[in-house]
Amino acid sequence: MLLKMTVGLCGPEFNLAPGDEREFEDAEAERLVDAGFALKAEADEVPAAAPARKKGKANVVSAEGDAGSE
Repeated sequence: MLLKMTVGLCGPEFNLAPGDEREFEDAEAERLVDAGFALKAEADEVPAAAPARKKGKANVVSAEGDAGSE
């Protein structure tokens, strides 16, 4: 079964990065899909894209309140 990797995976016979496609035996392919490591490449479903991250510094608020203003 042809899979498209969602995470990196390496072994003695391969070194796969996210987005790489490789043929696996059916039992191994099902195990990888069930674990969330890959998607079936021939599937028409397209997973929802992760929301775009804003660039810049995070808006971090101290749990102590306005500790730096004094």
